[in-house]
Amino acid sequence: MSAHQPTARRSLLVASATLLTLSLTAPAAVAAPSPSTSPSATPSATPPATMSTVGGERLGRPGTQVDLAPGVPVIPKDVSARSWIVADAESGEVLAAHNAHWRLAPASTLKMLFADTLLPKFPKDEKHKVVPSDLAGIGAGSSMVGIKENETYSVHDLWLGVFLRSGNDAVHVLSAMNDGVQNTVQEMNEHAEELQALDTQVVSPDGYDAPGQVSSAYDLTLFARSGLQKKDFREYAATATADFPGETKKNKKGKTTRGSFEIQNTNRLLTGDYGLPQYEGIAGVKNGNTTNAGATFTGVAERDGRVLLVTVMNPETKATNQVYKETAKLFDWGFKAAGKVQPIGELVAPKGAEPQPGSTASGAGSGSGEAGGTGDASGAPVAADAASTGSGGMGVALGITGGVLALLAGAAFLVTRRWPLPELVRRRR
Repeated sequence: MSAHQPTARRSLLVASATLLTLSLTAPAAVAAPSPSTSPSATPSATPPATMSTVGGERLGRPGTQVDLAPGVPVIPKDVSARSWIVADAESGEVLAAHNAHWRLAPASTLKMLFADTLLPKFPKDEKHKVVPSDLAGIGAGSSMVGIKENETYSVHDLWLGVFLRSGNDAVHVLSAMNDGVQNTVQEMNEHAEELQALDTQVVSPDGYDAPGQVSSAYDLTLFARSGLQKKDFREYAATATADFPGETKKNKKGKTTRGSFEIQNTNRLLTGDYGLPQYEGIAGVKNGNTTNAGATFTGVAERDGRVLLVTVMNPETKATNQVYKETAKLFDWGFKAAGKVQPIGELVAPKGAEPQPGSTASGAGSGSGEAGGTGDASGAPVAADAASTGSGGMGVALGITGGVLALLAGAAFLVTRRWPLPELVRRRR
């Protein structure tokens, strides 16, 4: 797939005072080889000599892979991460990568797969009363949003806890609603296989360090890309702040009250931090940090109509917010290099989206980009509501201002084009 291939686009009127969001498509699928070497909780300090070649042969090579043709900027020299990848979120083209398929501990970036697997299962207004067993087995030192036993939370509340505070308590409650942690882990592994994320082995659904739990920069980028095709996923990932239900108490008059407290997204490119400005065009996705994983992060950003995904795993430079600083540098490089650099691989489509014998991979002439979708005057698919389809597909992305999600008028950019594989949004869940 060429970086210069013309694309059919239509405009989406979306705006935000501070942040931009996106809508995505998927590339044609390629055959997937077997997973790379056996997972390890304590990987070597150097990448394996041979790794998976899902997405392209060069992605299986150790070291930095990029085609620095004339006019292409050089990769920033001070990027110290063990593994990273820069990809075009729409075309799926990988612009550059470093040890893309190195199987490393993922930390809470694994929650992207958790959300992509479970989000379609529960209506956001469904309520759940937390019992002690829901919170059993949470690892010591876990990040928590502050869920209390015997309190009732909506599914919407729980997902805010997962995305904003990376709350392992919220993950365990949602897992309990999904017939338990073991069942959730099994479904996450099955979904990873469907996405052709063959470097990934899930042991704990919250990303907490566990023997054998691994993923890769390549796989985490697949999870982000798949998740961002769901409207709810995009909204939660782009939310900067929100109110979360507190504990029910009795006041001095004996009246029962339940207040709330504000939670802020731990994605520092989204919210900014001391010495770290908010990244222009950032729209999510998820960060993580554990002993085995170090700092990990997958981000998505839009600039001048182009949407990029960047994943960074375990910078060797141990400075405050280093994972975000390195991500920002790779975003900057990607936006400068896009359209100039030849891709060195691609983000593959899920197995269920592979073209069948006698079918056209592009879906040309189908007139519909997803189940329940309709075509516009040009024949390009029109977004269906993610809440009704359950998949999100090419749903309208939302801007955010001050943590409040809204569809706003005032700025338009072209980020959506025809799905090369319409079957992607109709795959079995």
